[in-house]
Amino acid sequence: MPARLLAAKNASFADLGRAASELHMVRNGDPDCVLVAGDNLEALRLLEERPTRFALAYLDPPFLTGREHALVERKRGKHGQIVRTMKPAFDDRWESLDHYLEALQPRIAAARDLLMPEGCLVLHVDPKTSHYLKVACDRIFGRECFASEIIWRYRRWPAKTPNFQRVHDVLLRYVKDPSVTPRFQQLYEPLAPSTLATWGTKKQRAVVDGDGRRRRSSVTTETTPGAPLGDVWEIGIVAPVAKERTGYPTQKPEALMSRLIESCTLPGDWVLDGYAGSGTTAAAARKLGRAALSIDESARALQVARRRLKLAGFPAFELRVAEPDSAPASAPSTRVVA
Repeated sequence: MPARLLAAKNASFADLGRAASELHMVRNGDPDCVLVAGDNLEALRLLEERPTRFALAYLDPPFLTGREHALVERKRGKHGQIVRTMKPAFDDRWESLDHYLEALQPRIAAARDLLMPEGCLVLHVDPKTSHYLKVACDRIFGRECFASEIIWRYRRWPAKTPNFQRVHDVLLRYVKDPSVTPRFQQLYEPLAPSTLATWGTKKQRAVVDGDGRRRRSSVTTETTPGAPLGDVWEIGIVAPVAKERTGYPTQKPEALMSRLIESCTLPGDWVLDGYAGSGTTAAAARKLGRAALSIDESARALQVARRRLKLAGFPAFELRVAEPDSAPASAPSTRVVA
C-alpha cells in the first residue's frame, strides 16, 4: 500500500483539528516524511495515542563516548580554500554507565510498543555497551524475540593503540511478536569466487540418499540470485568528500540504512527513527518508497536533516513536543495529534 494511503488509513500525521495534544505542527510538508523536535521519550509516548504502527524502529543513540560532538561545516573562503567551522551538535557525556543504560531502556520499551506485530526494532550501538544492552533488550522484549546480531564492519583512519583496531558496530535486532511471521525480505550478496569457479551462476541442488543425508550437489538451470545475506556487513563509512556527507558527527551511510530498510520493511511501511541525527534513515526510507518519522532534540540535527530532506525532494512535515497551550503565537494554532 502506498505510504500516503497508509497514512490516511491510520489517521495521517497531517490530520489536524484534534484537541489536547502535546505535539504541535511547526511546518507543513510531505506527510510521509515527519520530523519531530523534542525529547524522544516524550515523543514516543505521545505517538502511542495514534493507531499508526511501524514495521521498523531504528535507534542509534549516543555511544557513551564521554565527550561533546560537533557539527563540521565546510565552505570555500575568499581565496578558494576550504574553511571548516565547528558547532556543538550533541552532548554524549554521562554520569555513569548505569545512568546511560537507565536512559536508554525506557526509550527502547516505548519504541517497541509502537511496532506492528510483524515489526522489529534495531538498536545500533558499539562493542563497549552492546552486551549490556543485549541483556536489557532480552528483558524488555523477551529472549525469544531476539532475531540477530548484525556486525557492521568498516574501515577508518587507524588509531594509535596497543590493541586491535576497532572497526565495527553492533546492530541488535528484536522482533515484536515471535509467534508472528516477521517482515523480512531476503537480500543476497555476490557468490564467492571459488563457488563461481566450481558451480557457475546456476542454483545448486542437494542430492540426498534414502536416509536424507546429503551426498553431493548438482546444478539446476535456474540462475542463482547470490548467497543469502549474512549478519556481517562490510559497508564503508561516509568519506569526508562523499556527496552525501553532511558534516554531522556519527553520520551513518545511506547504504547501511537502505539495506536494513529493504530487509525489514515493505514499500508503504512506516519506519521510525528515534535519534534522527542527520536524517539518513528518513532519506533512505523515502527513496525506497517507505514513510518515515524521525525524532531529535538537537536543533543542529534537525537543521541538517531538514536541509538534506528538502534537497532530496522530501520536505519534512514538522512537529514539536510541547506542553498543552504552550505554542508560540507565530506557530499554527491548530495542534496535531500524531
